[in-house]
Parts: sequence; structure tokens; C-alpha cells
Amino acid sequence: MPLDPNTTTPNVGKKGKFAVIIPVYNHENGIDEVVKKSLKLNLPVFVVDDGSTDSSCEKIRNYTGIYPLRHAENRGKGAAIMTGFIAAEKIADWAITIDADGQHDPQDALHMMAAIPQDERPLVVGMRQGMVGKKVPWTSRFGRKFSNFWVVLSGGPRMADSQSGFRIYPLPESLKLNVTARRFQFEVEILVKAGWEKLPVIEMPVSVSYAPGKKRISHFRPFIDFLRNTCTFSRLITQRILIRPFVRKPLK
Repeated sequence: MPLDPNTTTPNVGKKGKFAVIIPVYNHENGIDEVVKKSLKLNLPVFVVDDGSTDSSCEKIRNYTGIYPLRHAENRGKGAAIMTGFIAAEKIADWAITIDADGQHDPQDALHMMAAIPQDERPLVVGMRQGMVGKKVPWTSRFGRKFSNFWVVLSGGPRMADSQSGFRIYPLPESLKLNVTARRFQFEVEILVKAGWEKLPVIEMPVSVSYAPGKKRISHFRPFIDFLRNTCTFSRLITQRILIRPFVRKPLK
């Protein structure tokens, strides 16, 4: 579907226009359901294939009503989100990111959109409910607590779920935060940079599905991504300490 800069998207009150971004990497088993549910929001849907080596790319091509985008090689979730931001900014004021693994219910985006205060431009994070019990991967439970602590220490907002990929980003503000991470660490760095720039961050409860027996594709690698997270937070803390507020360029 060619991108038409004159495309209009539904408004929610006077908050502006919204679009959906779904970053995809080897999610051939779940992308069908996620795209179908996302299209029911009646919003433009940008599906960014981040160099998949399975049939994800072919499946995406078969959909009507979406904007398919593709990286020739895998560049990371953050890079896919940035590609989506750049494309969505042409027709929307807000970008809703939804993970391709099926853990989110796209209909929850309606509650997140409604929670945005009039005349404000916050970053909205879907706070996943029920993140306890054996059905929830230990990597998700541990990663959430680890990330929450270090986001605050790095100068970001105090959060209950800093690792949720279900979010609403204001555009173009999110593109101006100078986030350098391009893999999973993108999602925590942008929270920290939002805190630095006094961009409001709010959380809204959303459902999450880790149903037993349901095959969930996750590309989170505990050891490697723990090291990457550590490096990212070390860099952010160093920047926070050494770069004085009067040196940082204000967000415009």
C-alpha cells in the first residue's frame, strides 16, 4: 500500500491523528492475528519487517490496508520502531507500538488513547497486568524489575513496567530525543531521555497474554541482552553525571 501523505487518520477528540507500528522479526506464527486485530482499530498500520528470515515478510505482503516496510537485514527492534516513526510522522501525530508476539490486545490502545490529557503530549506506556506466576517467563519478570530500577537511576521516570513494548509515542517529539540504542535497549533509553527533556510519561493498565501452550516468539536473549542493558544504562548514567543540564539542547 503506497504511503499517501494526504491520508487522514481518525481523531480522538482534539488529540490528533494516530497510527500503529508493529515491528516484526521472524514472527510468522503470530503476525496474522496481531495485524488483523490491529486493523480493527481503523487506524493506519505500519508493519516493519526487520530482516526476517522466515515467512513473515511474505505474509505481510498479502495484507491489504497496511503500510509494509522492510529492512534488508536485521537491525534491531529500536531501528524498526524508528523506521516506523519516520514513516508514520507523515500522516500522524502519535505512534502506537504493538509487539508482534501476540502478548498484547490491540483494543487496549483505545483506553491508552483516551487517557491522554487534552493539550498534553505525553509518552503513554501500557502497564501489563498479571505479570506474576509460572506462566510468565522469568526473563520478563526479572527484566521488568531490573529495568525499572535502572531507568530511575539514569534520570528517567519512576515506572511499574519500563519494558512494555505497548506504547503511544508523540510525534515528532520522540524522534528528537536523540536515542542511540537500536535494539531492545531503545525502549528503556527513550524513557530516560524523555525524563531528561521533561517529556511526560504516563502508564495505563493493559492486559497481557502468556497463555499456557501458546507458542510465543521472543528474541530476547538473557545473557547478551543483560550485557547490552548494562552498557546502555552505564552510558546513560555517565551522560547524566557529566553532561550538565545547560549543555543539553532543549527539546523543541
